[in-house]
Amino acid sequence: MKEEILLKAEKLINMYKEGLLGGRVMPEDSNPGLPKTSLENYLYFTLPMALNYQRNSYTLWESALKTYNDEETKFLFNPKEVINKPESEVQKALIKYRLALQKDKQTKIWITLCHTFVNLFDGDIRKIFDQNENDPDKIRKFMQIKHKKEFPYLSGNKLCNYWMYVIYEYTGRTYTDLSKLTVAPDIHVCRATCKLGLITEEELNSSKVQELVIQRWHELMKNSKYNEIDVHTPLWLWARNNFKEIR
Repeated sequence: MKEEILLKAEKLINMYKEGLLGGRVMPEDSNPGLPKTSLENYLYFTLPMALNYQRNSYTLWESALKTYNDEETKFLFNPKEVINKPESEVQKALIKYRLALQKDKQTKIWITLCHTFVNLFDGDIRKIFDQNENDPDKIRKFMQIKHKKEFPYLSGNKLCNYWMYVIYEYTGRTYTDLSKLTVAPDIHVCRATCKLGLITEEELNSSKVQELVIQRWHELMKNSKYNEIDVHTPLWLWARNNFKEIR
């Protein structure tokens, strides 16, 4: 059974590489093309990620780009500026292009993260990687255990893993061991995992589905030639494309 699922996963990875699942333009491709290693680039791919739940990822990042390109709202991507602005001004900027959909809750998330970045890293989010030796396990422990309340939503199982993956893809950041990056268990990945038979329908609807999806892919991929994160985007696109026939 596991061998069969692994074979299907490998076929999905190959289909993705061949462009058969779509996805030539990914949500995060809506970005201003900042220098990869710059602080501005890291902040651009970090702050909106915390608002990436229960919404269309493409429209989120389109909103982020419009917000960044507008001189009136660009300050949102500078934590030191944000924490010195009235909350009402931050909220107004966040909702201008619908970057924030839940204006009160998501404004508080954004401001909390900006305070975290300033208090812990003097505004430089790159330090979280440097201080934790570019080790995904240490970064997760730092965010999910030591400072969980200071990283609202970004510290969650889905977003934390996916954020580290996006940082890897769009900033040039390298990790000590890429195999430590797990799949990011959003609704599409969870549905695709169920479709492959790696979790049951009952597990898909359980409150622990994210942990189960991470665990099952870890067990399946640990003796294969692939890293767990390799299957994330193929699964995501496969589910979004109504489970195109695997070949």
